[in-house]
Amino acid sequence: MADQSLRTTYLGQFVHEDAERIAAALEEAGIAWTYKEFGRLTKLFFAGDWGVRIFVDASRVEEARQIVSRVR
Repeated sequence: MADQSLRTTYLGQFVHEDAERIAAALEEAGIAWTYKEFGRLTKLFFAGDWGVRIFVDASRVEEARQIVSRVR
């Protein structure tokens, strides 16, 4: 079961390929993360929504940003 006390914060919005690499690096670093991916219907109604939004443990967001810089 997921830790209900975990606070997450928005890390960024990424194309699928980058999101996969970032997720792997976050897991390797032991940083908790989650994501939201937009489906076809959402894309039809909200043209600005694309790719994958990643959210990370708020207490480790700076470390996660460094990972994004290295991975991208």
